[in-house]
Formats: sequence, structure tokens, C-alpha cells
Amino acid sequence: MRTPPLASGPEGPGALRPLLDTVLDALASGARSRGGPLPTGGPDAVAARVRAAVGDVLPHTGDPDALRTLVHTLAEGAADPADPLCAAHLHCPPLAVATAADLAASALNPSLDSWDQAPAASELETLLTRALAAEIYGRAKTSDALVTTGGSESNQLALLLAREAHGTHTQLVCGTNAHHSLPRAAWLLGLPDPVILPTPTGTLDPTTLHDTLTHLHGPVVVTATAGTTDAGLIDPLPDIAALCTTHHARLHIDAAYGGGLLFSDHHRTKLTGLDTAHTVALDLHKIGWQPVAAGLLAVRDPHDLTALAHRTDYLNATDDTDAGLPDLLGRSTRTSRRPDILKITATLKTLGRTGLGTLVDHICAQAHTLADLITAHPAFELHDRPTISTVLFRPTAATDLTVAAVRRTLLTNGRAVLGRAHLDGRLWLKATLLNPHTRPDDLAALLTLVEGHTPT
Repeated sequence: MRTPPLASGPEGPGALRPLLDTVLDALASGARSRGGPLPTGGPDAVAARVRAAVGDVLPHTGDPDALRTLVHTLAEGAADPADPLCAAHLHCPPLAVATAADLAASALNPSLDSWDQAPAASELETLLTRALAAEIYGRAKTSDALVTTGGSESNQLALLLAREAHGTHTQLVCGTNAHHSLPRAAWLLGLPDPVILPTPTGTLDPTTLHDTLTHLHGPVVVTATAGTTDAGLIDPLPDIAALCTTHHARLHIDAAYGGGLLFSDHHRTKLTGLDTAHTVALDLHKIGWQPVAAGLLAVRDPHDLTALAHRTDYLNATDDTDAGLPDLLGRSTRTSRRPDILKITATLKTLGRTGLGTLVDHICAQAHTLADLITAHPAFELHDRPTISTVLFRPTAATDLTVAAVRRTLLTNGRAVLGRAHLDGRLWLKATLLNPHTRPDDLAALLTLVEGHTPT
């Protein structure tokens, strides 16, 4: 048997070219077979089609057409975030330039746990993380950022740094609107039970926070949210920052969703106060149009990162680092790390601030267009005007059971993908608009589908 070709090295480009044609053809044929934003039939039907197409995943004799079969099957059974009617989650359609860069990263396969595995990638990571930290904290300040797998890892690292700076009795204070990964991170890190404050308006109330901090004793880390998962709301960051200063509390801002507003001259003012946080979570696989994963944790004081310092001789021996080899092991709690910085940097460099800002402005404008369509439609009720790109709505006079059933029907028949959110004691349909190519006609078609599947 001939040894299979490698993706890099002298034969790499020649080996990849025909395989890329296979992949692209299978992506197209799979999408045609799917025929919409989601495969039809629900979980059981999709699972049956996958099993029938794939068969034995570890056969005795290999199948030379396996790549085509698997990619077609994946595309046929995918939720396609590039479809305008796929708008349930913070799940963006990736840019072509970012996806192409990700291919190069996969082919070269650098691992960012030692310089001798990733010489150029390690320097590229330094350039990218410093640039994005400066975007948050200002170029006149010394700051840094770590590359993460997303908001959950960023939030966990933020609490870890808080614990190492202030002790194991550090207590998390956040709102019920905070991401679920925060109380989970407190549990994983052995921190005291978090204080979770009610957020009846959807955002953290400064008066409630002040009263809570007044009665707490010991170190505290407050988490504010810039872009809630349910409604895309932004906590009053300047007020919360001022309270943290008054009460000597550490501040972490989870801007995994809303952080991308920084690229827009029109919308970045919504993030006023972001630079006051000790740490900030940012996800560019949300507003940033990157393939997963593309998370970061920005740190105002780089000295906080000394808590992550770790040494093992085969990766960062003392004599090697003394001789000038960069020490990468303290840049993450992970060891092997792929170079997610390549796709991010390729996007930033290709589009620039203006290009990214235009995309941000597009999706925010789409959200307002959808809100206008809902307001003007007698069959629907709008929860509130959008803050970023999330719109909550429901059929007029529908029960929560009806709202849930309509969503599941659309999922099962593959016609549209909408999320759900419980707010104000009711269940709402959630449209999270992250596709800059979505048109007003697509939004009108989405409402027509929902109306057509709502019992009268």
C-alpha cells in the first residue's frame, strides 16, 4: 500500500489540490441535498441518514471515496449559518479568507506550546494579542491577551487569575443574565458559591450591586456582561466599574458577544467602560466571522499572567529561555494549541478596521429592520428594540407551549432555525443576526414562515 501523502512538505500542495476539489464539490452537493438551513426530519431521521451513508467508520479495508462521502453527509446534515433563515445562536458564517487561512494552519499544524514547534506562529500570536489588547485598553497602556477556545475558557481563566491574585476565598458576583460558564467556572476552581443577583430588566442593576457589595466581606470579582446570550443586552459598564472601584472589587467583563462592536465607529460607544475591567472576554467566532475557535481573554495588567507560569524541561527549559527562546507555556492552561491566530490576523489584515466595522454595522442594521417588520406586523409582538443583533419576538396571544412548538416544527421540517429565550416570565423566539448578506426580504420570509406554522 502506498504511504498516504502529507498535507505539508514538498508534496503537500499537490496532494491537497485534488482533495480540495473533492471537498468543495461535496460541500455543494450536500447543501443541495439539504435544501434549506437545516436537514429535515429531526434528530432520529438525521442520525439514520448519517449511519446509512457512513456505515463502518473503521473498516478493515479503506474506502478511497470516504472523504467525498463524509463531507457530503456532513453538509447534507448541517445547520448552515450562512443561510439567512439560520439565526438561532451566536453561530456565525465564517469568512472565506478566514477559512482559507485555517486550512493553512491545519496543513502546517504548528503547536503553540514551544517555540520550536511554531516559530513564526508564536511571533504572530504576540503581534495579534497585543493589537487586540490595545484595541480594548488603549495603545498607550501596557496590556496583553491570551488566545482561548471561546467565552467559557476565557471566563474560567478570568476567575482563575482573580483567585490567584486575591486568594481562594474570592467570591464571584454576577447577574442572572450572566453566561452559564461563570458559576460553573467558580465551581471548577473551588471558589465560594457565587452571589447571583436578579436582573428583572435584563441587565445588572447598579443599586442592587452596590447594596450587595456593601454587605460582602473578603475579595470579590464582579462580572458584567456586554452582550447577553438571551437578548444581546449590555450591562451599565461605567456605573459597574465605578462601584468596583469604590468597593475595591475586581471587575471582569464578558464581552464574548458584544466585543466585536469595537470595530464599528458607530457602535463602539456602547462598550464605554470596557477598558476599566481587569479582564475582558472576547469571541471573534461570534462578531468577527471566524471559524470556531477564536476566543481571547484580554488582561489589563500583564503581571496577572505570571500566575500561569509553568515549567517543564522539554518545552521551556531554563537554559533555553535564558538563551532567548520564547516561553509559550504560560500563555494558556492548555499544552498543544493550534494557531487560531492565523485566521484572525488574516481577517483583520485583509478587511481592516473599516471593513470589519461595515460588517458590524450591517448586522446591527438588520436587527433594527427585523424589529421594524415585527412591530408593523399584527401577528407578532416584539420584546424590545435590539441592542446589538438579537431580536426577541413571539406570535401575538400565543402561549409558551405554542411558541416552543412552532420553533420545533420549523427545526424538524428544516425550514428555519430560531432560538428561544425566557424573559419577563414568557418564552420568546430569538433571532440572532450574524450574516451580513441577509436581506430585508429574507427577514420578511422568516416572519412569514413563523406565521404560517402558528396555530390560529
